[in-house]
Amino acid sequence: MAGSAYFPHTGDDIRKMLERIGVRSLDDLYSDVPADFIYNKEYELPDALSEQEVRNFFDELGKKNTSLKVFVGQGAYDHYVPSVIPYITSRSEFLTAYTPYQCEISQGTLRYIFEWQSMVCRLTGMDVSNASMYDGPSAAAEALRMAVACTRKRNKVVVSTKLMQNVLDVVKTYLKYPDIEVVYAWDVLEELGPDVAGVIVPSICRHGVIQDLGGIADAVHAAGALLIEYCDPSALAVLKTPAEWGADIAVGDGQSLGIPLCYGGPYVGFLACKSEYMRKLPGRIVGQATDKDGKRCFVLTLQAREQHIRREKATSNICSNQSLMALWVTVYLSLMGPEGLRKVNELSCAGAHYLYEELLKTGRFEEAFPGRPFLKEFCLKPLVPVAVLQQKLLDAGFFGALELDGYVTFCVTEKRTKEEIDALVAVVKEIAL
Repeated sequence: MAGSAYFPHTGDDIRKMLERIGVRSLDDLYSDVPADFIYNKEYELPDALSEQEVRNFFDELGKKNTSLKVFVGQGAYDHYVPSVIPYITSRSEFLTAYTPYQCEISQGTLRYIFEWQSMVCRLTGMDVSNASMYDGPSAAAEALRMAVACTRKRNKVVVSTKLMQNVLDVVKTYLKYPDIEVVYAWDVLEELGPDVAGVIVPSICRHGVIQDLGGIADAVHAAGALLIEYCDPSALAVLKTPAEWGADIAVGDGQSLGIPLCYGGPYVGFLACKSEYMRKLPGRIVGQATDKDGKRCFVLTLQAREQHIRREKATSNICSNQSLMALWVTVYLSLMGPEGLRKVNELSCAGAHYLYEELLKTGRFEEAFPGRPFLKEFCLKPLVPVAVLQQKLLDAGFFGALELDGYVTFCVTEKRTKEEIDALVAVVKEIAL
């Protein structure tokens, strides 16, 4: 590669290294591997290609992909991505300053993590945020473990089945082996008891309905448990924050904050909480300080991981935690600002409600949750075969009508135009009742 800093070892380099460890050849390094397991044939590798030939190959490969207009959400939202983000995130002070443990040479990384934490706190209303998680579902599972650690002598958590299925699946996997009893319930208040450590509920349910969480925090706290809210951070620009609902911990996925759709990831989870629970927060926290010259700088303030403290006292083994994605989201929020984020939600909401009304007019659907408020995502009850509906949409270049609990779900973001919505509705009208 042109300009690469990589230089291969010379034959003399290899000879000296082999002599140092007392072997005569590279093959001797594998002397303990049974001969039957060693591949001795020629590798079927293609001939070398020039750079232009490689570009042509992948261009042709890419043409096999089908590009669809996305009208589905369920945790992966097709929001606008400002073109400047890839440029900023590729700057060397961010991209190459990977580990934050040597604060004197990683101020770029520490700075954007600090800004990420500040923005998450502003969105959620929480006191403190960690340096990010792998994704929203794993953040939810970590929050439930955190609730058990905070309440002590309680090992039961209640999980709302109104959460999206991918969140439920990860929680089930994550909490399979720890000594934690997990109860799944549609009405979480019915499961409260003296052994419950934490309760997790969504701010927007799996069907897209905005939840009224009034009174839930009081009931959960009266039972001696912690309330965890799973939320879409983009929607927090226009909805009540977890803090306003009385939640103790807020979690969710930052994908809706400008991370493009890319075959399921990578995404970035967030976990924020009230200050009294900070010591049980998994991951790490970056804080602001001053250097010996009195200048503003950033350091790792809290890092309760197993390489820093006794393993049994560690809160998490999370390490890289999708730090590049946290940077991506931080740049997005900086560019959009409060007004831009509100505009995103206003456009998404207007488009979703327009599609909702137009689909009902086709006679091919019935309302699933009449009168219930929604923002950008909603469910309808189909009156035509779902497989036929989905195929018709795919043939016309639309990805929509995802089947969910006997309904079909649609989502509209600010990227979808009125012309695209009208075209989708026209396809639906062609389906025979």
